[in-house]
Amino acid sequence: MNNVYLPRAISAVLMLLALQACTSVPLEPEVFPDDPDYAPVSAESLQPPPMANGSLFQARYSFGLYTDQQARRVGDIITVIFDEQYQSSKSAQTKSDKNSTNSIVPNSVMGTVPGWKNLGLDSDTSANRKFNGKGEADRSNSLSGQISVSVAEIMPNGILRIRGEKWLTLSEGEEYIRISGLIRPQDITPDNTVSSSKVADARISFGGRGNLNNATKQGWFDRILNSPWWPL
Repeated sequence: MNNVYLPRAISAVLMLLALQACTSVPLEPEVFPDDPDYAPVSAESLQPPPMANGSLFQARYSFGLYTDQQARRVGDIITVIFDEQYQSSKSAQTKSDKNSTNSIVPNSVMGTVPGWKNLGLDSDTSANRKFNGKGEADRSNSLSGQISVSVAEIMPNGILRIRGEKWLTLSEGEEYIRISGLIRPQDITPDNTVSSSKVADARISFGGRGNLNNATKQGWFDRILNSPWWPL
């Protein structure tokens, strides 16, 4: 290849790698309030069903005089107590080493070693390869607090699907916390609370928006340099 076109070819290859890295490291989606997946149940679904046969009793709309007023209907409010604590550690190390040496000495023919223009046919080759990789990870997470959410659905087996979010507007941005999941009615305490460890299929998000939150994130070019597609 002509030396004039070599830098262009290298630039083209680097550009393709950069584009591939951009597609493999997508930007985080922006989070906004009033997400439909965490919004409260619409008012239309909270209307009581029409009375049948003149009866005053309506299923799931009765109140017992001696029972706790716990969440049991669509639209009821329940408080989730966060008590999340996780800790994990991982360590891995890989080593590989390989050495090889070869020597070729031609035999003499009638007392003369074959050659060509004073160059002998004997040769020596050697190869040495070595790899050493090591990785460690130690992570600890903790989340405490509480949030009040609403019952979005009652499944046929009586399990309650809950969802909700809380937004705090501060001077330098916004902070939010979201949760959705499934709970059993028997796990609800008499004061109408449930532990987050009792929420099945839980989706808990805690984050923020604004200048302070953006300052803690890598830019798009830094994400490319730290992606697996970067050759160095």
